[in-house]
Amino acid sequence: MSAGLVTGTHNRDEIVVIPRDGEFSARLMQQQSSQICKICGEEVGFTIDGEPFLACNECAFPVCRNCYDYERREGSQVCPQCKTRFNRLKGNVSFFSVLKYNDIDPDKHALVPMGSELFLPNRYTNTRVQPRSLDPSKDLAVYGYGSIAWKERMEIWKQKQEKAITDDEDEFDLSVSNEARQPLSRRLPISSSQINPYRIIIMIRLVVLGFFFHYRVTHPVTDAYGLWLVSVICEIWFAVSWILDQFPKWLPIERETYLDRLSLRYEKEGKPSQLSAVDIFVSTVDPLKEPPLVTANTVLSILAVDYPVDKVSCYVSDDGAAMLTFEALSETAEFAKKWIPFCKKFNIEPRAPESYFSQNMDYLQGKVLTSFIKERRAMKRDYEEFKVRVNALVAKAQKVPEEGWTMQDGTPWPGNNVRDHPGMIQVILGQNGGLDTDGNELPQLVYVSREKRPRFNHHKKAGAMNALVRVSAVLSNAPYLLNLDCDHYINNSKAIREAMCFLMDPSLGKRVCYVQFPQRFDGIDINDRYANRNTVFFDINMKGLDGIQGPIYVGTGCVFRRQALYGLDAPKQKKAPSRICNFWLKWCCCKSCCFRRKKKNKKPTSDVKPLLNDEDSLELVVSQDRTKVGDNRALIPDHKLENKLGQSPVFIVSTLLENGGILKSSSTASLLKEAIYVISCCYEDETEWGKEIGWIYGSVTEDILTGFKMHCHGWRSIYCMPKRPAFKGSAPINLSDRLHQVLRWALGSIEIFFSRHCPLWYGYGGGLNWLERFSYINSTIYPFTSFPLVAYCTLPAVCLLTGDFITPELDNAASLWFLSLFICIFATSILEMRWSGVAIDEWWRNEQFWVIGGVSAHLFAVFQGLLKMLAGVDTNFTVTSKSGDDEEFSELYAFKWTTLLIPPTTLLLLNIIGVVAGISNAINNGYDSWGPLFGKLFFAFWVIVHLYPFLKGLLGRKNRTPTIIIVWSILLASIFSLLWVRIDPFLAKTDGPLLEECGLDCN
Repeated sequence: MSAGLVTGTHNRDEIVVIPRDGEFSARLMQQQSSQICKICGEEVGFTIDGEPFLACNECAFPVCRNCYDYERREGSQVCPQCKTRFNRLKGNVSFFSVLKYNDIDPDKHALVPMGSELFLPNRYTNTRVQPRSLDPSKDLAVYGYGSIAWKERMEIWKQKQEKAITDDEDEFDLSVSNEARQPLSRRLPISSSQINPYRIIIMIRLVVLGFFFHYRVTHPVTDAYGLWLVSVICEIWFAVSWILDQFPKWLPIERETYLDRLSLRYEKEGKPSQLSAVDIFVSTVDPLKEPPLVTANTVLSILAVDYPVDKVSCYVSDDGAAMLTFEALSETAEFAKKWIPFCKKFNIEPRAPESYFSQNMDYLQGKVLTSFIKERRAMKRDYEEFKVRVNALVAKAQKVPEEGWTMQDGTPWPGNNVRDHPGMIQVILGQNGGLDTDGNELPQLVYVSREKRPRFNHHKKAGAMNALVRVSAVLSNAPYLLNLDCDHYINNSKAIREAMCFLMDPSLGKRVCYVQFPQRFDGIDINDRYANRNTVFFDINMKGLDGIQGPIYVGTGCVFRRQALYGLDAPKQKKAPSRICNFWLKWCCCKSCCFRRKKKNKKPTSDVKPLLNDEDSLELVVSQDRTKVGDNRALIPDHKLENKLGQSPVFIVSTLLENGGILKSSSTASLLKEAIYVISCCYEDETEWGKEIGWIYGSVTEDILTGFKMHCHGWRSIYCMPKRPAFKGSAPINLSDRLHQVLRWALGSIEIFFSRHCPLWYGYGGGLNWLERFSYINSTIYPFTSFPLVAYCTLPAVCLLTGDFITPELDNAASLWFLSLFICIFATSILEMRWSGVAIDEWWRNEQFWVIGGVSAHLFAVFQGLLKMLAGVDTNFTVTSKSGDDEEFSELYAFKWTTLLIPPTTLLLLNIIGVVAGISNAINNGYDSWGPLFGKLFFAFWVIVHLYPFLKGLLGRKNRTPTIIIVWSILLASIFSLLWVRIDPFLAKTDGPLLEECGLDCN
């Protein structure tokens, strides 16, 4: 701009500069070639053609190439002076385009007023050319201006400029599109500096273990052969259990998700969200053990989740048919109309009100709206009123009327008889109405209580979940399912999005059957006395399985692919077809199209009579879906689908829709009628529900069995650990409830072991990885470890009471192998904690409770499982109590009588008696007896230290133990001691009188 008008033509290698004041100064052009960048202070520089760099063609604001590139990538993308959008500069960019017009006739030269000078660029010459003056008598067209050709060139130039701007905008859209096409997640292997030493120690430990057992087997203890044999058998079993537990942790990985890419791909601005719908299941049984307020918080966290409201449906299964649960859900729906707008307006976490209002933190952190404080106080007041109403319902339900409960219209509650009642479904929110206080739509909330009749096996929780699968398929049919226990609320509102980063990933999602989240808990004491957090399993074992074929299903906090629950095999890896295959596929498609045109006006040949009126829509859905590549059911006749899935045509049609959805032409009344039918008692008769489809029956731990079946079909699972825990729940923190929980898990494993689905012999030839099989075998046989564990915990007391030991006197070589084994055990644990991030106190609590549970709950589970398999004696399912008390750790010291407490108490007393007896014996026998005593004392103290949390729980808050526990334990310990005690602790042990010749003749 300071140089004036620059003009010329392409026929000569020169340009014409016309100063604004009528004078030309060569210094101006020289200044242009050596300008300073107004942003960074560096020289603007030149292009590779030797010309000054020009960023803005409008105002020539001096900007160097580095600042230009930065502004284009990260800045505002406009010129700092004139605010014109920067154009994309391709290749070698010059300050002024060199115009060539050597061939023009001198009389038709460019317009140059008098006093102007002609300047040639430096790469051609440094001389000035005297310009010719304009002849006013000649037409401007003579000089090339104003002609048609000039106008065409100007139009072409303008079009190019507009196209350059459009290309620049397209480039931005292209970068966004490229970002959206990137993978939605990635796997992060453990660093080699952490995992390689861990693997090396494992291999060294295997070698040392081999030499250790070689020594143990070849060096029996002849004086205590029975003790030696028992100890060797126990140690071999421990070694096998360690191998089954260790090698599935050989390939641990972590994963990272990209939620922004998920939004870019499936939530484009101005268009409806393309995220897949999700049906969320919440299961509850007894409202007295599972407080309705806990269930209400879980439901509220689901309804307020950060996900499109039209894509979320919440189904609450009330397997106890309690009117209290139904009324509590109605109150929850009313409060949700206020709670959900508050959560989304201020983006609060977590979205379970009880947890949100009870957290100790600065709730003003990150909140800049002045109205937040006022609205938060009002919302807390509303929540307290909501709690009062729910607690009033609970108090009212404590006393059941003789005639049973009645509803508001005076009709009896259908679920008055818990074991004999019809199926019930109530759509509380969604469909017709259901708006929040801001007038926005709310997610769908459905109450479901399946039909129950005498003489029917309802299969407990697994049967309830299968009923929800069918109901949701009829009413909403989302392609993905999330199941939660009633006490597990959503702690991270983006948890579903985290799962969708795996399930909706085009490169990974098709083979993923479920995404499992770790379980995290609230209300656990800081010391975690009974290892309720179970971090060793969730942070070590599950990461290892994720590197193989995926984690096992743990019963809650899991997002499923609906098609995987229908017993289908995982899709095969696609290979590029050959030319012959391509020709064959084209020929088949042509024939298929011709056949469809011929059959267009004919009725469907299916024997299934649909309940829906729109038969054409039903036929269209079935035919469209059956043409999909990879659907194994496309070749299955309809009568076989009925034998597999049941007699509901609406449900069968829903299973054929891979992407979910229901028929829009169907009425709500017809769908509800069909939903009532699919939860009837007899629906599953003579079908494959519970055998090959849905949650698998045959064990109280249906979660392990269900995940095992999916992995056998070739599916893989994903372990997702977001930084903010996705879900949180409550755990039984008192000793008795915790042991009963472990007993139920162990009993389920025993049931699987004696069933046809035992991982030792089931699923060969399928898609189950051999390391994954190791993990399932270990999760099935671990209760049997209770027998060698009880025996091994008894051996120290026996050795102290009898004076014998399980090993002979060790030489130097044997001592080396024993020491090496102990070092390898500790090194393995330390390196495991290093790559997993598990703290040493958490690892130690896990080790302690492994012993406590092993000698109590696991032992009883084996006996109960044998009674069930051999004598048909079934055990009742015990619902774990969910704490609803406001007092922190109020249940920690609560003591409840259970026979599970007797074995560990007996072992404690036995080892304490053994320690006293061993020390008394050493005191009386002199200095030489102390050496062998140390090994026995170490052995006994190992048992006592591991049982120490049990001892604290046994004593309770007031250090009082029930008399019956003390009597039984002392009785068993005394009987066992009398069988082994052959010493007098107050006299030295001798083999008889010492006889020597005195040298006197007594005769």
